Amino acid sequence: MTRAGLTAERLTLAAAELADEAGLENVTVSALARRFGVKDASLYSHLRNARDLRVRLATLALTELADRAAAALAGRAGRDALVAFADAYRDYAGQHPGRYAAAQLDLDPETETAAADAARRHAEMTRAILRGYRLPEPDQTDAVRMLHGAFHGYVSLERMGGFRHHPRPADASWSRMLDALDAVLRNWPPQ
Repeated sequence: MTRAGLTAERLTLAAAELADEAGLENVTVSALARRFGVKDASLYSHLRNARDLRVRLATLALTELADRAAAALAGRAGRDALVAFADAYRDYAGQHPGRYAAAQLDLDPETETAAADAARRHAEMTRAILRGYRLPEPDQTDAVRMLHGAFHGYVSLERMGGFRHHPRPADASWSRMLDALDAVLRNWPPQ
């Protein structure tokens, strides 16, 4: 018999909290079972395995991130949209480091469709920003990858303390990076 109150959704939310508190690498079925005061086996009526838990966590994180980005983008275009999207991305990574890490998991679009759909929604919003810059394909795909690389690289280095060695505030460099990305997107080099 399953323990009253346990659901896949409740377990996923608890895993997200655990990831933010202790790091994604510490999210295990055993750690989650301890959090609820149950045996590992009792979670398997709600989760298939540890991978299922991680995919659920990635789906939650990608959905939350996409929701934040969508709210930030509403009514904006061009540089304003780029900055709003980037700030939503950075804020989410700072507020939810474990969930953010889960959002970076390598997902199989064939078998992990809910997570892949959430990731696709996030990519489509990035493409929506780029429509304001009028980039055709394949330039648009290159620009999506450039933005993701710049945002992910910056927030990852910032989280690891990579910018503490210099007195210039990381916020100032973030703002300049966004100015530079806007300039590159407005002046995209021809092929």
